[in-house]
This record gives sequence, structure tokens and C-alpha cells, in this order.
Amino acid sequence: MYSKLLHLFDIIDQSVAQICAQFPAEVLCKPGCADCCNAAFDISFIEAGHLASLLLQDKQLVQQMQPQAEAALQAYETLLREGLNPGETRIRCPMLGEDETCLCYAGRPVNCRTYGTPTVIHNKGHVCGFSNFKKGLDYPTINLSPIQDNLHQWSVEYAGKEHGTRRFPIALVILRPSRFAPEGEA
Repeated sequence: MYSKLLHLFDIIDQSVAQICAQFPAEVLCKPGCADCCNAAFDISFIEAGHLASLLLQDKQLVQQMQPQAEAALQAYETLLREGLNPGETRIRCPMLGEDETCLCYAGRPVNCRTYGTPTVIHNKGHVCGFSNFKKGLDYPTINLSPIQDNLHQWSVEYAGKEHGTRRFPIALVILRPSRFAPEGEA
């Protein structure tokens, strides 16, 4: 069911590894650096389904993340209700452990996989503020626009137009994984 998504994750992970190898002084991501894990963002239905399928295999992990997920979902709903700017809002990811590492690293979405390297989406460049990439210089860049287009298409194929076109906070996936899991996995 997730073969296309897992293949995409492999390609992204390889691209990120290449950038890290080429620019070790610029990419400063390491275990425990969790700035990106406090960004407010949502994920596609296909990413939510993949994450849910992993979470349903570890109910103890879901229980461990539940209080943080409830707080994150409440903060996300406040962000939407009050029309706050997601780029300026800090919401701690409920998958972030006390040691500042990801509790479900295999299930992390595209945003998490690419953060720390130069990316572009809709012709606008982005890079982690803690990196050493210098403005005005050319670097290999991951174009997120076609990646997001694929995630959207696969989400619609997987969940239909009504759910497949929507995006979801990770907290909701943690609190209600059976809502996103394939039939028979709940």
C-alpha cells in the first residue's frame, strides 16, 4: 500500500545524505537538535496513513505520546481558529521525546526528512535558520513542489477526494490512528 511513499522516502533520504556529505559544515542537524520539531505544520493523508500503521503496532508508544499530542492538537486548533501564521507559531511535535529525539523516526513525514537542507517550494527557497548555508550561494536544493504534488495525488488515490485533499496535524494521527490506517489495521 505504501510502496510509492516508501520509495519516495528512500529517494529523499538519499538526497539529504548526499547534501549532508557534500556540505557537512553547513548542515548542522544532529540528534538532539529539535528546532524543526517545534514548527507548526500538517501532513498529507498518505503520510498520516503510513504513520498510523506504524503507531498501531506500538500501542505503548501511542500512550506515551498521548498527553503531548493532546496539547499539540489544542495548540493547532487555536492556530486555525485565531488565524495565526503557522510560520511564526511554535508547537512541539508530540513525537519528540524528552531527549529531543524522534520517538517514531521511521514514520516521520517529508517535512521532517528534508528540514536542515536547502529546499524550494513554489519557487521560494527555505533553509533552517541554524544551518551555515550562505545567502546568495548555489547549493543542491530539494524541490518540494513535485513531492507535495505526488503526496496529494497518492492521498486522493488512497483516501478519495474528500479526505485525500486535506492535510492533518501529526497530533491527530497519534490520537486517532485508526482513522488513517488502512482497512483491517485498526
